Amino acid sequence: MASENSPLLAYRLLGDEGVAFSANGAGGPGGASARKLSTFLGVVVPTVLSMFSIVVFLRIGFVVGHAGLLQALAMLLVAYFILALTVLSVCAIATNGAVRGGGAYFMISRTLGPEVGGSIGLMFYLANVCGCAVSLLGLVEAVLDVFGADSARSSGLQVLPQGYGWNLLYGSLLLGLVGGVCTLGAGLYARASFLTFLLVSGSLASVLVSFVAVGPRSIPLTPRPGPNGSSLPPQVGHFTGFNSSTLKANLGAGYSKDYTTGAMMNFASVFAVLFNGCTGIMAGANMSGELKDPSRAIPLGTIVAVAYTFFIYTLLFFLSSFTCDRTLLQEDYGFFRAISLWPPLVLIGIYATSLSASMSSLIGASRILHALAQDDLFGVILAPAKVVSRTGNPWGAVLYSWGLVQLVLLAGKLNTLAAVVTVFYLVAYAAVDLSCLSLEWASAPNFRPTFSLFSWHTCLLGVASCLLMMFLISPGAAGGSLLLMGLLSALLTARGGPSSWGYVSQALLFHQVRKYLLRLDVRKDHVKFWRPQLLLLVGNPRGALPLLRLANQLKKGGLYVLGHVTLGDLDCLPSDPVQPQYGAWLSLVDRAQVKAFVDLTLSPSVRQGAQHLLRISGLGGMKPNTLVLGFYDDAAPQDHFLTDPAFSEAADGTQEGGSPALSTLFPPPRAPGSPRALSPQDYVATVADALKMNKNVVLARACGALPPERLSRGSGGTSQPHHVDVWPLNLLRPRGGPGYVDVCGLFLLQMATILGMVPAWHSARLRIFLCLGPREAPGAAEGRLRALLSQLRIRAEVQEEEGDFVNGRRGDAEAEALAGSANALVRAQQGRSRGEGPGGPEGGDGEGGPATALTFLYLPRPPADPARYTRYLALLEILTRDLGPTLLIHGVTPVTCTDL
Repeated sequence: MASENSPLLAYRLLGDEGVAFSANGAGGPGGASARKLSTFLGVVVPTVLSMFSIVVFLRIGFVVGHAGLLQALAMLLVAYFILALTVLSVCAIATNGAVRGGGAYFMISRTLGPEVGGSIGLMFYLANVCGCAVSLLGLVEAVLDVFGADSARSSGLQVLPQGYGWNLLYGSLLLGLVGGVCTLGAGLYARASFLTFLLVSGSLASVLVSFVAVGPRSIPLTPRPGPNGSSLPPQVGHFTGFNSSTLKANLGAGYSKDYTTGAMMNFASVFAVLFNGCTGIMAGANMSGELKDPSRAIPLGTIVAVAYTFFIYTLLFFLSSFTCDRTLLQEDYGFFRAISLWPPLVLIGIYATSLSASMSSLIGASRILHALAQDDLFGVILAPAKVVSRTGNPWGAVLYSWGLVQLVLLAGKLNTLAAVVTVFYLVAYAAVDLSCLSLEWASAPNFRPTFSLFSWHTCLLGVASCLLMMFLISPGAAGGSLLLMGLLSALLTARGGPSSWGYVSQALLFHQVRKYLLRLDVRKDHVKFWRPQLLLLVGNPRGALPLLRLANQLKKGGLYVLGHVTLGDLDCLPSDPVQPQYGAWLSLVDRAQVKAFVDLTLSPSVRQGAQHLLRISGLGGMKPNTLVLGFYDDAAPQDHFLTDPAFSEAADGTQEGGSPALSTLFPPPRAPGSPRALSPQDYVATVADALKMNKNVVLARACGALPPERLSRGSGGTSQPHHVDVWPLNLLRPRGGPGYVDVCGLFLLQMATILGMVPAWHSARLRIFLCLGPREAPGAAEGRLRALLSQLRIRAEVQEEEGDFVNGRRGDAEAEALAGSANALVRAQQGRSRGEGPGGPEGGDGEGGPATALTFLYLPRPPADPARYTRYLALLEILTRDLGPTLLIHGVTPVTCTDL
């Protein structure tokens, strides 16, 4: 009996983050023992330090001096509005279930799937690696600006030699310090981050106090080089203290050249610099594997950090605008030192923020890399990152990331990479917003986060804002990042990823399909848009593989359902035997490369099961209108699994990945002479049942004789020319009179025409045989048929054949006469097409033309008397004997018209 244990046990509860997670991918590195960090140390501190970075000390004057107070506040509001939208999405996802190691990568991959999540996760990892290198190089430049031997400042020790090699050495030494802290574990990192946080907070406090305590002063500025290499006259900046005139002068924008780059500033360039410094909201989420309660700590800590940094930035903007003239703001971005009560404390703050940003980037990168390695998305390339210590610290991922940062440091100055890093961060933010948006749009019952201050409007606005910022900061980097994401997604799609994570795309598809199915109103159906919707009843797919592919070609974009009846009575069974079979049938659909649904049922008889499937298969306006059956004869079924290349399997009976082979999931074909599950009486009765239900019927015989290229998905244009013959009896002589056309005959024409639209059948020549009545003059009916074909846009050859044909709908007794006369005529014609005339046995028709590849024949209605079913089936067998691949078709619904 099926297990009734809930799969919730495999994921634990929100507060139980044990080692059971490690078996399923990106779990915490060491289980519960590694989860030690509180909300403050694990989320607030790293997020605040990442969002401050070096910008809070060296770019306040840049922003306010160029943009003015009003535009600077507008920039800050816009930047934090964009970040807040992403924070809302992070809070929603984090409070919807257990969050494990990997932070943003875990959230994205478990929502959007391994293809998108893995590609963005790798890009987010590279952004953290490059961000660590940028922070270290910024720290080196800040140190050398004061202590470098070539420093332009007149003050300072100026003892450190400078140059590319020296700069690389200083960066490597600092990286060794940062890497050592991160290698020893999250606990030491948290303590180091807290110490850094205290230093930065003390430095900022001294700056805030200095704005109030320091009196007005003039500050000499470093001379700037002139246009011809000469120095410009020295300038003096003024710290005025709190002065309304200073504030009034600083309200408006005053964009000028940036003295560090010589470029003319504008709103977009200043905003990009400000936004670059504010990114870092994922620093706490990256530590999800070390947090005691990530579902609570991530939203709470991130919101506190964002609110705190926003308050500090706003306060610094106001204080700078009230107390510093524009010359000081624009010509000395590090003016905090000049106005500080104790300038060394500002230097300590600058160095501490840079060091903390590099530590945060490195440890965040290592956690993302470890999660990627645990999920095994990129194979052996990331295998070293799986190594963890006994306490759960992923030191292998730290060393891996340390090596990559060292390689990036070799590039020297990374000003150009700074924009790329920010764009990569924004890609991850947009993906988080998209994940939350997808979950909200999917309306899944299990998406019920405890954090409710979000909606699909905020998620959509967050995605749009992040994309807009990407192209505003660097259009080239934005386009390149999206291209890289597409290439990585294609690579992961080709490799194949885990299917047990749950794809939100499936929930979205379900939601949209349900919505559109409700709008697909059967009352609005029109014959102009008719298409075949097939139900193919299959006993054993081993012997029905050619028919399965032929039916796939006949569907013309319509519904295609594979139906199978398992014999049994549920009252006598402990559980439903049908449900476990779906996996094998879905694998069959994948291997056969057909676009079909699978519908299985349990019934005491095949006939009753077929009735069930005819009634309940499909949904709404997508229900089968045509039943397809294999022909009932005494021929021994072939095992096409043994000859079809798509079903070739290993000698041990397994497929790739170790799953059982299809040959072990389906029984061998029925042996000759063995009993059948379906009697001749029930077979004909099933045909009669389908016609009573107003379903079209197709009986297929000898489809295994079709060449493989005719059943392939590619083009058959290079193959030998061949004919598709159609015998539409009574096409121009229906019971409605000369002004009408027989529905069944048109159905034959339509199905043959549909087959000709398939690439593998493009080389086929459609040939229609028109059967003349006893009093019909040759030529008249052919002209009427050609006129009809012209109206129906069907290109075909027309041949008239004489025969004493009767209307098969007049009575049951005439069905035999119809079958007998049709048999004589078709066999005579088929004899000519097989070359029994002058063309020889292998020469096609009498003139050596193409042979017939497939024949469409009219299927008469079964007799009303069940006692005559056996005779009816025998006549069909005689009718189609030795004809090769044949489709016997009876249509009951209009399928085409001549109107536009």
